[in-house]
Amino acid sequence: MINKKRLVLLTQNLIRINSENPPGDERKIAGFVHGYLAKLGIKTRIVEFKKKRSNVLAYLKGRTGKTMLITPHLDTVCAGKSWKHDPFGAEIIGDKIYGLGATDCKGNLACAIEAINSLVEDGKTPEMDLIFAATADEECGSGSGLIPLLNKKVINPDFALVLDSDEFNIIITQKGLIHLRIKIEGKRSHGAYPWRGVNAIEAAVKIINDLLCQRPAYLKNKYLRPPTINIGTIRGGDKVNVVADWCEFELDFRFLPGMSARSILTNLKKTVNKYTKNYKVEVNDTQDPYFIPEGHVFVAALNRAMRRLGIKGKVKGSEGATVITFFQHKGIPAVSAGFGSSGCAHTADEFARIPNLYKGALALEDFLWKGLSF
Repeated sequence: MINKKRLVLLTQNLIRINSENPPGDERKIAGFVHGYLAKLGIKTRIVEFKKKRSNVLAYLKGRTGKTMLITPHLDTVCAGKSWKHDPFGAEIIGDKIYGLGATDCKGNLACAIEAINSLVEDGKTPEMDLIFAATADEECGSGSGLIPLLNKKVINPDFALVLDSDEFNIIITQKGLIHLRIKIEGKRSHGAYPWRGVNAIEAAVKIINDLLCQRPAYLKNKYLRPPTINIGTIRGGDKVNVVADWCEFELDFRFLPGMSARSILTNLKKTVNKYTKNYKVEVNDTQDPYFIPEGHVFVAALNRAMRRLGIKGKVKGSEGATVITFFQHKGIPAVSAGFGSSGCAHTADEFARIPNLYKGALALEDFLWKGLSF
């Protein structure tokens, strides 16, 4: 049986362990989680692909031979300086627990651990073999966490539930992303004689304006807004009376399932070529979009588990990137769900509501025990 008091105390203890990323050091919180699960008699280990970047894996035998992964993450963003509450105090006011990571993602982490604790305590065998992976480095790209766990086949589940959402939302689709930098070279000259030079900033302005006016073709997705471009940074020139011989700017593309990063980059280069031939494009990050049908047996089973407890889970899409995209190239159906509070992730005075965490742990235990066939 899910123990509410134990769940609340566990959430508080997790919040009180600093796991800010950057700088990135999950050893202490990983050690806590490892020790907690080991006391339950569960097979548990710590895996590291980089010094100080600890991932916790635990295993629970199921009934069918199929494998379910549940994976929250251990790290948080940096606290910043605008908190009114102690970010590591785990203070309870009313029905809220305040603290860094309360919603993203230590509340979800606590729910997963409590669900496992309850299954073991009650002698319930989950439908599928259960892999629990509390991962490092999610807030900075998962290069020391989920990505190498999958690529090196340390984990290879049949299904994956990513615990990194809020308000019982079930995320089945998300946009892809491209982060890139464009560097333009011009020709320097005196600002009083601009015709003698080539102004790299002017070229950049024309390129940006052209890109923003374009309307790429795409398939509509009822869960997602249309594709977007954001100009994140722009720098250029050395002095007001000098024609700028350099300019660089960064773009953030978000694109829908059915669109490809390759076609976006091809079009980008065609656009830039209209205004300058002296440029470089540096792609810093690319993630493909993701989609799993709402009627998929995995999604339906998760929804049923919530409804059995009177929870109205909502199937949604994510405009931002989550780690569910990393599963698609492995052929692993994945969704993201969670029990935090909307609008709290990455904010000062982050909190999670205790009733949500309790219901979330109940739903998660029910889902893991009864599985996809109920």
